[in-house]
Amino acid sequence: MEVVIAPAGRLAVLAANAIEALLRRKPDAVLGLATGSSPLRVYDELARRHVEAGLSFAQARGFMLDEYVDLPTDHHERYRNVIEREIASRVEWAPEQVSGPDGGADDLPAACEAYERAIAAAGGVDLQLLGVGTDGHIGFNEPGSSLASRTRIKTLTHQTRADNARFFGGDVDLVPRHCVTQGLGTIMAARHLVLLATGKQKAEAVHQLVEGPVSAMWPASVMQLHPHATVLVDDAAASRLQLGDYYRQTYADKPSWQGL
Repeated sequence: MEVVIAPAGRLAVLAANAIEALLRRKPDAVLGLATGSSPLRVYDELARRHVEAGLSFAQARGFMLDEYVDLPTDHHERYRNVIEREIASRVEWAPEQVSGPDGGADDLPAACEAYERAIAAAGGVDLQLLGVGTDGHIGFNEPGSSLASRTRIKTLTHQTRADNARFFGGDVDLVPRHCVTQGLGTIMAARHLVLLATGKQKAEAVHQLVEGPVSAMWPASVMQLHPHATVLVDDAAASRLQLGDYYRQTYADKPSWQGL
């Protein structure tokens, strides 16, 4: 696992660099798309590069991490709409090239199985963007999730709903109680994981993710077992890291030709 500590704006550039390098090398790459606050600057940077440098998403595929259950299709915070608004429409990504779990399906377990098959049929995810919750969840894999889990229905914790209330006018009662999410096993099948975290409120989760034991109590800690995981954090999110100085040193001494 590589840990990079830098200002938030620089982190977004680094993540965008990795995605651009992948798309230039493999135009039909499969990208894993996250929502929430963490990837927004990355999407801004990718949109800028699309406009100013011709970065193309025309052949690429995108798969979303998760979706709320039973939000109306036109709801502003339905994740399919968020992804369309924040990245897909800005880079002229055809709607049929971007897929998400069907949170409105009549048969949710069947929809989850179909989503797993769709990811496999596309060849698997090449690069998965991630954020981390204050309780250590990635995707919507709440504490206690199986480290081998696949796409499935989950009940959201009160903490996660409270954290997400800001997207629903601050009213936690408006945040759905259920979601469909890629499982930890699904996420771990991606070839490169890139997680971004900023702010003091993420410090304990980042500490457990990077330096704690691998445990279902901190689901993101499963990333320690991944052969190519990159954790991008600002100083505040890195404030609980015991080896913070070492991570800064190793990144400063990294060969200039080596990407993430």
